[in-house]
Amino acid sequence: MAANSILDSHPRYQGENLDKNKTTFSRIERLARKHQCTPAQLALALVLRQGDDIVAIPGTTKIQNLENNIGSLKVKLTEEDLKEISEAVPTEEVAGGRSFQNTDHFLWKFGNTTPKN
Repeated sequence: MAANSILDSHPRYQGENLDKNKTTFSRIERLARKHQCTPAQLALALVLRQGDDIVAIPGTTKIQNLENNIGSLKVKLTEEDLKEISEAVPTEEVAGGRSFQNTDHFLWKFGNTTPKN
């Protein structure tokens, strides 16, 4: 992490949480290598594979990141791949809150989309 990064104050990047999440991230890196992509491309490909009623909205300010985001379209995940990713990175193993503590009240954490007909 870069010096003076804002992530220093994020719960997932502090103390024991950071140590635990490094282990989880190493599994993500291994899966990304298997699919010949970056971890970010794998994550975006996973979101894109969730269904027609899910829309990925990646943000970027750099052309290189935009090109990497577009590269995620080349990552083709099978049902078996989805299962492998889910088993390798169970959500309950991710340590620390998902947002900065002072922004929790702005988040819609438990929203559900309407079922597809």
